[in-house]
Amino acid sequence: QVQLVESGGGLVQAGGSLGLSCAASGRFFSIDDMGWYRQAPGKQRELVAAASGGRPNYDDSVKGRFTISRDNAKNTVYLQMNSLKPEDTAVYYCYAKARSHYFTAAVNYWGQGTQVTVSS
Repeated sequence: QVQLVESGGGLVQAGGSLGLSCAASGRFFSIDDMGWYRQAPGKQRELVAAASGGRPNYDDSVKGRFTISRDNAKNTVYLQMNSLKPEDTAVYYCYAKARSHYFTAAVNYWGQGTQVTVSS
């Protein structure tokens, strides 16, 4: 019932920048949380950044380089990635924690993933 559409992935050289965006659409009562995960080959999916709390949360590996922002009116979350490193190469997944009604439990929804490749 919630669809997430991502954009902004691509190929960039080390030290470059990319901006990702993810827009949620569909029928839902509320979105409690939005953010980004990533999964590199041979590794588990890991949280990159979340905008759910009063302060954004970042994985230590991206602090100072990535910035997450959220436009609640547009149900959109963004991830600005600066000073990219080859180890940032992964498929990046947008997520939204949403509930269809106020009395239902929130469920995580996922975008299709967008490939970010950083060359050395």
